[in-house]
Amino acid sequence: MNKRAKVLDINISETKGVIKKPIREGVFIEEFGLEGDAHAGKWHRQVSLLGIESFNKMEELGIEGLDHGSFAENITTEGIILYELPVGTRMKIGETIQEVTQIGKECHTGCAIAQKVGKCVMPKEGIFTRVVKGGIVRPGDIIEVL
Repeated sequence: MNKRAKVLDINISETKGVIKKPIREGVFIEEFGLEGDAHAGKWHRQVSLLGIESFNKMEELGIEGLDHGSFAENITTEGIILYELPVGTRMKIGETIQEVTQIGKECHTGCAIAQKVGKCVMPKEGIFTRVVKGGIVRPGDIIEVL
């Protein structure tokens, strides 16, 4: 059974290093990122993505109370192993086209997520993209590797 990859949530915050809150739809701006998000800008880590599969791993470690956005990811996904995608991979997500620019990252020192959650999956399993073609992304949108 091949379950299609999809967007579960779009999450946003106005400051870096904090838990993001879900929104109904995200406006993604070409070569900038998610409108109104602290991580948007003219750089290579415009959008962060993390799979629900990574959340499940954390819950299996006994970490409770995780919500989409807990790891400061902009897009919570399902049905795709993000960290196995090579840098340079392009994906159609909703109306957007996004290109993988980085797999994982070092967490901010004193990051609210690591403090609250105890550890973070973003360093190994989160990915970053730049917005090649802007548009709207909503929960439920299909993710297609191009």
